[in-house]
Amino acid sequence: MAASPQHIVVMGVSGSGKTTLAATLAERLGYTFAEADDYHPRANVEKMSAGIPLTDADREPWLRTLSRWLQAEDVAGRSSVMTCSALKRRYRDILREGLPDLIFIHLDGSLELLSERMVHRIGHFMPASLLRSQLQTLEALEPDEHGIVFDVGRSPEELVAAAQEFVTT
Repeated sequence: MAASPQHIVVMGVSGSGKTTLAATLAERLGYTFAEADDYHPRANVEKMSAGIPLTDADREPWLRTLSRWLQAEDVAGRSSVMTCSALKRRYRDILREGLPDLIFIHLDGSLELLSERMVHRIGHFMPASLLRSQLQTLEALEPDEHGIVFDVGRSPEELVAAAQEFVTT
């Protein structure tokens, strides 16, 4: 009998390297990849582009869309890796609906390092001015959540190798 599909969310604030890690990890594992930012409704993107933080009410429909995507991949028998800030426990609970074994890889770093990365990032709608509000909103993974925290000061290659080891052992 084939193993059940595995689903991974690479989480953290903007500028933490979620997309780099998730896309590379998905490619190495042969999993489907999704960038959660691609699922934001236009109103959310416009709000963030204007430097206005999203509210829980703004995020909930987006998170439910992401949860449905993860569940559809599971039903189809495909393993997946998704990026998503997943800043609060309740957001992660929405993502985890129907997928109790959902794995979270939290990319964490200092305000200074993350700010530096965001200043040099090209083509993303999220302004560096929202980083502080994201860090204030961020709730650490709790002991009953299946996940791990990695320091983004490590090289992308080290992070991918550590993530791959975590999810395959």
